[in-house]
Amino acid sequence: MNNEQTPESGLSLAPVCPPADPVSACEPGSPREAQQRRRRRRNRGMTLIEIMVVLAIISLILGGVGVMAFNRYKDAQLEDARNNAVLVHQLSEQYQLQKRKCPKNVQELKAAGFAAREAKDPWGNEFEIRCEAGGGIVVVSAGPDGTPGNEDDISSDAAAGGNQGDAKDTKDSKGK
Repeated sequence: MNNEQTPESGLSLAPVCPPADPVSACEPGSPREAQQRRRRRRNRGMTLIEIMVVLAIISLILGGVGVMAFNRYKDAQLEDARNNAVLVHQLSEQYQLQKRKCPKNVQELKAAGFAAREAKDPWGNEFEIRCEAGGGIVVVSAGPDGTPGNEDDISSDAAAGGNQGDAKDTKDSKGK
């Protein structure tokens, strides 16, 4: 290798290699050159593209986790509404046995001391207590949309084969 100098600084761009040295440090593949390459690579840092790729991957992972968590939250709300409807149904039956009349609403159950608090569905709606002619009681939640009387209503008669309140179940049963 030759010793080139920059005209303005007088500094050498290439390392000075003794010509008589049989294993020169200036030869390609020498340990000294490999060490210098590693040092330069280590000091280089990360480029903007590399950082953006990492952020994009993290965003995709978090997006997937968020979607799964939100779906699980919706399922948990439906399950909670079913459990609360069954609980209000049981309290209504106890009320009916002791008072010999059907309760009109959850406030009446609370006023009579059967419920510790006014039970509402996870969407903040009141449960509707329906007293049927044969003495049966059905407790209904308006469901996620808050509109009573449509397919997403949640009912306490689910154990007896009534409306489960899950739109997916309703669609599956129609499709079969």
